[in-house]
Amino acid sequence: MTLLDKVLTNNEKFVKPGAFPPLPKDPKRQLAIFTCMDTRLVDFLEPAMGIKRGDAKVIKNAGNTLVDPNGGVIRSLVAAIFLLGVEEIFVIGHKDCGMSSVDAEKLKEKMIARGVDPSAIDSLVPDLGQWMGAFACPEENVERVTQIIRNSPLIPKDVPVHGLIFCPNDGHLEVIVRGY
Repeated sequence: MTLLDKVLTNNEKFVKPGAFPPLPKDPKRQLAIFTCMDTRLVDFLEPAMGIKRGDAKVIKNAGNTLVDPNGGVIRSLVAAIFLLGVEEIFVIGHKDCGMSSVDAEKLKEKMIARGVDPSAIDSLVPDLGQWMGAFACPEENVERVTQIIRNSPLIPKDVPVHGLIFCPNDGHLEVIVRGY
């Protein structure tokens, strides 16, 4: 059985007509969370924050990094604020993030070994490590990303942008930037 087949089989067991009442698109708690795609956060970060289905807009990428100040993350936050009623933004990094230990040369070797053209890798601006959003310290990354969002001309100044670090082992949150 392929992975896709397993997913579809589980989905058939999950879906029960009428079991899940429709929810509005607007988040109940008027907040957006920008966090990492780390699997340790799945079904852990939101409950640790008291967030349930329908409460918040959640945006994820590798390392909760912002490499393009007008790219997809900012676009999603603009949509969340102006189209869906979001009033506060939470940038949440986490301890032991894999993006804090990226070895760009080893990554490049793996990409080439899987058939990626080296010239495509070399064309990334300014280089592979920065394009990936690699960083040394999760706390510094959260502070940097919070500032980029706060300083974006597309984000209203009355929207608080908070920065926090999450522990994927015990679930505690630490405030890095208080956005009020």
